[in-house]
Amino acid sequence: MNEAEKRTKLIDERDFGRMLIRLAHEILERNRGTEHIAIVGIRTRGEFLARRLVETLTKLESKPVPLGVLDITLYRDDLREKHAQPVLQGTYIEFDITNKHVILVDDVLFTGRTVRSALSELVDLGRPSSIQLAVLVDRGHRELPIKADFVGKNIPTSKQQEVQVCMKELDNEDAVYLKELHD
Repeated sequence: MNEAEKRTKLIDERDFGRMLIRLAHEILERNRGTEHIAIVGIRTRGEFLARRLVETLTKLESKPVPLGVLDITLYRDDLREKHAQPVLQGTYIEFDITNKHVILVDDVLFTGRTVRSALSELVDLGRPSSIQLAVLVDRGHRELPIKADFVGKNIPTSKQQEVQVCMKELDNEDAVYLKELHD
């Protein structure tokens, strides 16, 4: 059985685009525009999703929206478990997050540990008015009390499954797949 047979496409390019547009509209509605918001993506796919959200928000509001990128490598709670030296790509936030409504963006919300790491790094950088979480997919199985404010799609999964978000910038397609893991 090849790789394509082991996974099921749940979201195609068209629905992927619709989800991003809907997320942008929900962010605008909740925050009453873009005046006090900043978008911060978690490397790697969260960064590309954040870039696309900023493009959409800028088009909708005709105003630039600050964009930042977090590298949470040094904030991960599983760093000690990994034997290889971590590869740092850098955090780039070239604006003050103090008193901003920061929209933290990631591709998949699973246990909540990635988001917890990102929250720790964000509060080390300043004191935002609020931090709101936007994810493309929420698959459940939280280990920490973290809930997304904006969700593209809820996809209930088992722990023997994995949600794979593919993006044109990295994978030459926009799609979401459900992959069966084998023990």
